[in-house]
Amino acid sequence: MKRSYHSLYQSGGLRDRIAQAKEELRSCTLCPRTCQVDRLAAGQLGVCQTGERALVASYAPHFGEEQPLVGRGGSGTIFFGQCNLHCLFCQNYEISHCQPDDGECAALTPQSLAQLMLTLEKQGCHNINFVTPSHVIPQILEALPYAIEKGLSLPLVYNSSGYESVTSLKLLEGVIDIYMPDFKFWSTVSGKQYAGAADYPEVAKDAIREMHRQVGDLILDADGLAVKGLLIRHLLMPGALEESKEIINFIATAISAETYLNIMDQYRPCGRAAEMDALNQTVSTKQYQDAMAYAKAAGLHRLEEIDVLSLLKNLGVLPEGS
Repeated sequence: MKRSYHSLYQSGGLRDRIAQAKEELRSCTLCPRTCQVDRLAAGQLGVCQTGERALVASYAPHFGEEQPLVGRGGSGTIFFGQCNLHCLFCQNYEISHCQPDDGECAALTPQSLAQLMLTLEKQGCHNINFVTPSHVIPQILEALPYAIEKGLSLPLVYNSSGYESVTSLKLLEGVIDIYMPDFKFWSTVSGKQYAGAADYPEVAKDAIREMHRQVGDLILDADGLAVKGLLIRHLLMPGALEESKEIINFIATAISAETYLNIMDQYRPCGRAAEMDALNQTVSTKQYQDAMAYAKAAGLHRLEEIDVLSLLKNLGVLPEGS
């Protein structure tokens, strides 16, 4: 199937995007941290601790993602090492702080990154899911021509924290098929305390507006698989129901009532969460139920509700026909 990134490649537009993105690395402002270090020079690293090559921690078909991404074959996840946000409570803390010399991730050439995409497609995945990609946009773009030339045809998923530069997102227009940002915090206080990013709420709002402008509401095919569009995640934080309500209001009114939203209740203290009393606890069932009820009352009707039976069949725990 022909994707929009095929057309961009054939027109020469992808080549131009690659050149523009790589130039950004010389004084990096790819993300809202605007570290302005030369990532093409040895030893110059900003918040993301990533230089010229992307760090990859793992890749595999993933069956724990949202239903429209998983299907029968799973979502083809590529977990990038490091991160531009570094939440204290990160559930992938080892990945978001990894370096090649600790054995937790590897620095890949564009050709090697392209090969991971092709391998996941060959394994039967329904999409290529770039996890935590904000700081490696140039590296993803540079790898794509190699993958396209060898037949890559899956939808591309941009799975991020929501802490994005609109300028950088525009480099991905016509490349990314499905945007899947998290919207983590509504208050500047939470952004500052939990991720050292007081500007997170405004940045995330602008980023999600841009993502929706590019791809619109989530479109599913006849099999219920995501083809194109926006899918938003919101991880409930302990005791922060009011922030969740504000985020839900924003999505319903400023983005679209047709937004596909996954309200997640799996928060648990990870990373450095034990350093703060507010983070060193879990989310109650009532908080989750209240958030879901509020979302429905706000007019959001495309809400992720896990079909446990289908998930167990996909994982091979239950046979077909059960």
